[in-house]
Amino acid sequence: MAHYKSVKPATFTLPIGLLEDLDALSKELGKKKTAIVTEALEMYMDYQDLQVAVKRLEDPDAEYLEMDAFFDELEKAQ
Repeated sequence: MAHYKSVKPATFTLPIGLLEDLDALSKELGKKKTAIVTEALEMYMDYQDLQVAVKRLEDPDAEYLEMDAFFDELEKAQ
């Protein structure tokens, strides 16, 4: 799990059943609900990043750098 230097409170609503599941899981694991929600959101965001990458790869109009050109650009940037 990523460690953040700062946090900010957030307020949101959840379906009652999901909140009950979260409460039960928190008690079962001995973890704070914030930690569980944070881990779940991080996993979800990673999954969505993957979905975006796949979508871009499947785009027939997308332009890509060849590997050698990519590393040349990377070397120039350093």
